[in-house]
Amino acid sequence: MTRTSAPGTATVSWSPLVAACMGAFMLLVDVTIVMVALPGITADLNLSFTDAQWLLDGYALALAALLLAAGSYADHAGRRRVYLAALALFALASLACGLAPSAELLLAARVVQGTAAAAMMATTLALISATYHGRQRGIAFGVWGGVNGAAAAIAPVLGGLLTEHLHWRAIFLVNLPITLVAAWLTLRSVEESRLPGGARLDRSGMVTFTLAAGALTYGLIEAGEHGWAAARTLGPLGVAVAAFAAFLVIESRHPNPMLDLRLFAGRSFSGIMAGAALLMPAAFACLAFTSLWLQQDLRLGPVMAGLALSPMAATSLLVSVAVSRLLPGLSPRTALGGGLLLVGAGAFLQGLLGEHSDWTALAPGLVVTGVGVGLAVPALSSAAMAYAPPQRAGMAAGTVNTVRQLGYALAIALLGLLYRGGEGYVALNDVYRASAVTGVVAGLLVLAAVTAGKAR
Repeated sequence: MTRTSAPGTATVSWSPLVAACMGAFMLLVDVTIVMVALPGITADLNLSFTDAQWLLDGYALALAALLLAAGSYADHAGRRRVYLAALALFALASLACGLAPSAELLLAARVVQGTAAAAMMATTLALISATYHGRQRGIAFGVWGGVNGAAAAIAPVLGGLLTEHLHWRAIFLVNLPITLVAAWLTLRSVEESRLPGGARLDRSGMVTFTLAAGALTYGLIEAGEHGWAAARTLGPLGVAVAAFAAFLVIESRHPNPMLDLRLFAGRSFSGIMAGAALLMPAAFACLAFTSLWLQQDLRLGPVMAGLALSPMAATSLLVSVAVSRLLPGLSPRTALGGGLLLVGAGAFLQGLLGEHSDWTALAPGLVVTGVGVGLAVPALSSAAMAYAPPQRAGMAAGTVNTVRQLGYALAIALLGLLYRGGEGYVALNDVYRASAVTGVVAGLLVLAAVTAGKAR
C-alpha cells in the first residue's frame, strides 16, 4: 500500500482522500435528500407539518450545534478515531431511519444521524490536511470541494429515483454500503492525528451552545404550531437567550475556548459570518417548501420534482469549477458579496409564480441562484480564513460550517411560518420573497463589512 510521501516526492496514496470524501458526500447528501421524499414519508407515517419540519431540522440542527464541539474533541481524542466512530454511528442511525415504524423513531434517528454527521464534517478536512502536503494538499482540498458540490447536485435527483423506484426508506439504507467502504478505507490507509499538548476541553461551551441552538429552533417551530404567546414557544426561546448569554461569558473566560470571540472583533470576519448564516435561508431552505409545492400542488412524482430542482445545483457546480479555473484571482469579497446578491435576485425570480405556473417557471430563478451559489460557497471558507489570524484558521473554517448549518435549521423553522400561513403558490411566493430580501441584505452586509474592514 502506498503512503503519502514527504513534500516534493511523487509517491502518494489517494485512499485517505477517497475515505474522507465518501463521508463528506454522505453527510451533505443527507441534508437535502429527504426533501423530495417528504410527501411519501408524511403519508406513510402520518407526519404533521411540524413533524416534517423536524425531519429536516433535527438533522441540520444536530449537525450545526455539535460541529464545533466535535472538531474540538477530535483534535484531542484523535481525528481518525472520531471519524471511524462517527461512520459507525451514522450507519446505525441510517439503518434506524430506514426501518423506523413511527414518526417519533424516525425523528429521533435523524437527530442521531446529524450528530454523527457533525463529527464526520469536523474531521474530514482535518484528516486531509494532516495527510497531504504541498501541492497534493491543494489538489486534495479541490477534490473535497468538488465532492461537496456534486453532493448538492445529486441529492434531489438521487432522492427522487430511490423514492419513486424503490421506497423512501431506501434514501437512508443506501448509506450503509458507502459507510462500510469508507470505514474500510479509513482503517486501511488513514493514520491517526491529533493536536499536541493537553489543553482542557471547553465542555461548558459545548453544552451551552448546543442548548442555545436547540432551544431556539424548537421555540421557532413551536411558534408556528401554537403561536408566539404560548408557553411552549416562550419557554424554549427564554432558555435559548439564557444559554447563549452563558456561552458568551464562558467563551470570553475559557483559556482554550471552542470559539474564540476575538475573531469577531474584525468587521470583515463578522460580515463574512453574517453572509454565511444568511446564505442558507436565501438559497437552500426554500427548496424544502418548493418540493412540497411540486408534489402536492402540481402532482409531480419524486423523480420529476428532483429534476425540477436540479438546475440550481448543476449550475452552481459548473460555475464553481469554471471560476476556479478561469478566475483564480477573484477576491473573496467580490465572489461572496456578488454571489449573495445573485442568490437574492434568483429567489426574487422564483417568487413570481402565478395560478397557472408549472415547474418550468422556477428554472430561470434557479439558474440565477445557482450562479450565485457557485460564486459564494467556495469563497466562504477561504474568505473566513483570509480575515482570521493564521493560528485560528481551523477554528474559522469550522465556524463557517457551523453558522451555515445553523442558518439552514433556523430558516426551515422561520420560512415554515410563512408557508403554513398561506396556500399553494401564494405561500411559496411569500417564502421566496423572504429569501430574496435575505440574499440581498446578506450581500450588502458582506460588501460593506469587508470594505470597512480594509479601510481601518
